[in-house]
Amino acid sequence: MKFDNILAEVNGFGGFQIRTMLLLVIARITLPFHFILNNFIAAIPGHHCNVTALEVSDAFSNLSLAQKIKIAIPVREDGEPNSCEMFPEAQYSFLFNSTNVSSSVTVPCQNGWVYDKTTFESTLATEVTVDAWSSNLISRFGRKKTLLLSYIVAATFGFASAYTNNFATFSIMRFFTGCGLAGISIITVVLCIEWVDIKHRTLVSVILSLDWSLGMILLPIIAYFVNDWRNLIAATTSPLLMKYCRWVPESARWLISNGKVKRAHYYLSRCAKVNHRDKFMSELNPEALSKVIIVEDENRKYSYVDLVKTPTLRRIALFTGIVWFGLACSYYGISLNIEGFGVNLHLTQFIYSAIEVPSKLLVFFTVNRVGRRFCQSGTLTMTGLCIFINMFIPKGLVRTALGALGKMFSEGAFTCVYLFTTELYPTVVRSNGLGYSSFMARIGVSVSPMILLLEEFWVHLLSTVFCVLAFAAGLVAVLLPETRNVRLPETIEDVEQTRKRSICTLDGNFSS
Repeated sequence: MKFDNILAEVNGFGGFQIRTMLLLVIARITLPFHFILNNFIAAIPGHHCNVTALEVSDAFSNLSLAQKIKIAIPVREDGEPNSCEMFPEAQYSFLFNSTNVSSSVTVPCQNGWVYDKTTFESTLATEVTVDAWSSNLISRFGRKKTLLLSYIVAATFGFASAYTNNFATFSIMRFFTGCGLAGISIITVVLCIEWVDIKHRTLVSVILSLDWSLGMILLPIIAYFVNDWRNLIAATTSPLLMKYCRWVPESARWLISNGKVKRAHYYLSRCAKVNHRDKFMSELNPEALSKVIIVEDENRKYSYVDLVKTPTLRRIALFTGIVWFGLACSYYGISLNIEGFGVNLHLTQFIYSAIEVPSKLLVFFTVNRVGRRFCQSGTLTMTGLCIFINMFIPKGLVRTALGALGKMFSEGAFTCVYLFTTELYPTVVRSNGLGYSSFMARIGVSVSPMILLLEEFWVHLLSTVFCVLAFAAGLVAVLLPETRNVRLPETIEDVEQTRKRSICTLDGNFSS
């Protein structure tokens, strides 16, 4: 008897599984809050030099703000006031003629800047000493017990980052916040997938990913009303304070594979009771569970090194790493460059968030028909195609719409990759495999803001890089083994040997 057979007997998608998902969704909603928060807390509002130092005469003091800016601040080629330069003396002649100011002497801002507070009351740029490069660097850098630790780390450092006054400390706080959030992201997916049967894995994966979309939709709304960056961080971190982790079950698969059959029997019995299947578990003793997942050495501790010790698993690790890196680069390249589409920041973020919902439906209806590999490859390829076409479209609604379409496909790729990767790695190293893949994605996230800076050298360079990365990841995805209708592997030996397909029948049983 396999674990999936036991799961089918206690109902692999009943009230127990639904309750577990709901408990995990509360914390998962905060993930997009923090990963995309940089668009709002690190936004650089329109600004110009503080010209109060030129108020040495009544003539200057009696002028309107627009007149003061005209005689004190040089104009850029686009007609907007220069952000970093000013005239050393007031140029009163500019009030009466349109003299070309290109030959006028200018100096760097002498007394700081004045920021436009129309959209944001305050951001990092207005209160913390950072520059353009630093602003782009900020945010890039047993299941149950680790999940609890992740909650504590994310909440503690999340709130701490809201009350820092210098960039170095803020960066450290955000780094550890990211570590905690990464743990939440990985463990919640693994925990849910390990508790559901084969037939409902796709459904659960898609449902679980909808909390990301919900968080993405809520973020611009919250940011619109909470326009102070410190309060915004506190508001988006607060859901992590809710005490619900104690009701989250441990993974019975993981417990059995680690020889803890009594605890596994306890959680399976809880599952059976909630799902009204008590009779089956009353007839199954803990000792029988030890034969469900056969492990050569129950005391063996698995690590990341085990991902590269055997040929098949090593190949999976290499390819999933490339797919996650390319996907994360292109996804966050689109998500973090929303100012580059020429529409209001909050509106663009809302459009980009809402478009994620149909992407989930796209994955749900295709992943079981065309398989994981081709769904993964197809969504990545379409992402790259949208980025490529957008290179030749001027800023405006059409560009925003096509960018949103690319965002839709990239989010679909992310929805698929969590399910696909979870199914590829065996139970004994599933968290390690997903953790390694997530680490590769974080490298991609760290690199993507730096790629955005390439636009200073050539306007299409960053789009070219993101496009190539998406296409490359799509090609590599085809090389991974298909996992549709296949039992979750429990041991490394299961991966190295050819796994037979398990077809879920209407009565919930499995045939090989």
